Amino acid sequence: AEAGAGAVHLAADVSGHAQRREERLRRALAADGRRLHVHDAVTAAVPAGAVTPAGSDHYAVFTPYFRQWSRQPLRQAVAPPRRVRVPDGVGSEPLPGRDGLSGVSAGLAAGGETEGRRRLTAWLRAGIGSYEDRHDDLAGDATSRLSPHLHFGTLSPVELVHRSRKAGGPGAEAFVRQLAWRDFHRQVLAARPAAATADYRTKHDRWRTGPAADEDAGAWRAGRTGYPIVDAAMRQLRHEGWMHNRGRLLAASFLAKTLYVDWRVGARHFLELLVDGDVANNQLNWQWVAGTGTDTRPNRVLNPVAQARRYDPDGAYVRRWVPELAGLPGARVHEPWKLAGPERAALDYPEPIVDLADGLARFRRARERD
Repeated sequence: AEAGAGAVHLAADVSGHAQRREERLRRALAADGRRLHVHDAVTAAVPAGAVTPAGSDHYAVFTPYFRQWSRQPLRQAVAPPRRVRVPDGVGSEPLPGRDGLSGVSAGLAAGGETEGRRRLTAWLRAGIGSYEDRHDDLAGDATSRLSPHLHFGTLSPVELVHRSRKAGGPGAEAFVRQLAWRDFHRQVLAARPAAATADYRTKHDRWRTGPAADEDAGAWRAGRTGYPIVDAAMRQLRHEGWMHNRGRLLAASFLAKTLYVDWRVGARHFLELLVDGDVANNQLNWQWVAGTGTDTRPNRVLNPVAQARRYDPDGAYVRRWVPELAGLPGARVHEPWKLAGPERAALDYPEPIVDLADGLARFRRARERD
C-alpha cells in the first residue's frame, strides 16, 4: 500500500509454514484488491510437483525421480537488470550487519551475491571437474560450498544446472545429481509438510530419553564423543556454520543410530548453526540417515572408524579440527583409545562414550533386527 503496488511477487517455498503463510498473504492481498504472483522455478531447478509418479503426488525414491527430473526442460536464467527502479518514499527496515548479530560462527564464510558469483566461477573453472572423485574427501575440502548461496538465493539453482551441464564431464554430472537431491527433498516436503517434524515412514522408535541420553547428546554437540571423525565434523559445524557432506552423514548416523537419540534433536542443532540450513534438505536428510525417511536401506549404520579410514585415511581432517590429537601421525589419530598408557594419558581427549558394538546391538534390538 505504501508503494502503491498492485501485485506482490515472491519465490515459492515448500514447508508447511511457507504454504500457510502464502495462503494468508494471498487472502490479505485479494481483500485489498491486489494480486500475488508465486514464481516456482526460483529456489529450485525443477519445482515441487512438476514431476509426479502415477498414483501419487510425489516421488518417494530418488532414482526414478532423478530420471524424470533430468528430462525436464529448464527455464533460462534471466539476465540481471541494468538498474532497479524503486518508488520514491518507500522506507526499509534497517539491515543487520554481521557485527550486530549474536551467535555467529567465528569462521563463517563471506556471503552475498558478489561472493557467490566469485565462488561459482572458481568452482566451474577449477573444482567441478574432480567432484566425482573427490566429493567425499574430508581433508581435501573439494566440494563447491555453494549451498549457503542456494539457501539465501544469491545463486540460482537453474543457472547452476545449466552451467554445470555446459561444463560437462563426470564431475559435472555428479554435481548436477546433488542439485537434483535438493529438489527431491523439496518435492517430498511440499507433499508431506508434516515430515519437517514427524517421521515420514515411522519405525515406531522409542528413542532414548533421560539424563544419560541428554549427556550423550551434549557430548555430541560439543564434539567430545571420543570418536575423532565425529568430533571433527561437529567442531567444524560450530566454527564455520557449515559441515562437509560426508561429515554430516557420519555425525547424523552416530547420533540417531549409534547413540539412538531422536533425529529431531540433531536436526534442531544443525538448523541452529548451519548457514545453508534449508528445512527440506536438513530435516529429510536427517530422516534419511535415521531410517525414518526415504532411504531404501533404513537400518544401515555407518561405522565412524571404518568411514574415517576410508574418507580421511591420513587423518588430516581430524587433526585440523581436533587439535588435542594433532600430534598423532597418520591413521592412528582415528583410534586414540588404542594408544599405550602414558601416550594415551597425555591426551586431553575423552574415551568413547559408547562402544560401537554395543551401540549397534542396541539399535538392532530397538528396530527388532536381532
